[in-house]
Amino acid sequence: MGIVSTLIRAVTWWNGQTLNTQLFTWRNGVKVGEDDSGNMFYETKDSAKRWVIFNGESEATRVNPDWHGWLHHTWNDPPNKTPLAHKIWEKPHKENRTGTAMAHAPAGSLRQSRPQSHSDYEAWIPE
Repeated sequence: MGIVSTLIRAVTWWNGQTLNTQLFTWRNGVKVGEDDSGNMFYETKDSAKRWVIFNGESEATRVNPDWHGWLHHTWNDPPNKTPLAHKIWEKPHKENRTGTAMAHAPAGSLRQSRPQSHSDYEAWIPE
């Protein structure tokens, strides 16, 4: 790892774990599991604290509901040991894409690609 990437890790929290988090995890963490996105989940030996180390950008919506419940002590067993029963009508988890290029753009949105000729637009001309 280069000096620049080490410096960036030391001062940013949104690019994975910081050096302090890595040190705390190394000293106190017990790896509990990993989700489909590559996020790794840890807890302390006494199970008092639980945390996630994101694979990439730290975005809370990247944690699926099963792991979210475990992180917040809603249930004791992690979903990789005791999978939750899902209803047939439940959709698979998707992270929040608001503010990204992959965000939903409904019909008529300014984000929709439009042809170069804007024949439906008439400029206002003052009288």
